[in-house]
Amino acid sequence: MSRFGSNAAMPRSSTTGTITEVFIMRMHNPPHPGEVLRELCLEPLGISVTDAAQALGTSRKTLSSILNGKAGISPEMALRLSIAFNTTPESWLAQQSQYELWQAEQHRGELRVKRLVAA
Repeated sequence: MSRFGSNAAMPRSSTTGTITEVFIMRMHNPPHPGEVLRELCLEPLGISVTDAAQALGTSRKTLSSILNGKAGISPEMALRLSIAFNTTPESWLAQQSQYELWQAEQHRGELRVKRLVAA
């Protein structure tokens, strides 16, 4: 079974004082968008990396870096992918953002940040 379950982000809000906080249920350890691209877009269509790169108007090296999780999805690449696979660029950027945020959260305890509060 693929690791791409239905863990859609569900916004809910609560009010604390005058600040409204939005909580989003995040996927646990979301896949790199390159993994999604490979498993859900390229493999089912039987498209090679070389052919996909050519169709996207990018180099094989660039696409390979994304597929191998070495590079992220840029806004321009999100547009290219949305055109090629009839998706939205926002969906690709959201996947990239979720992936990066989860990675950053793994180092949250190492951050030296002080909470700011009203005087």
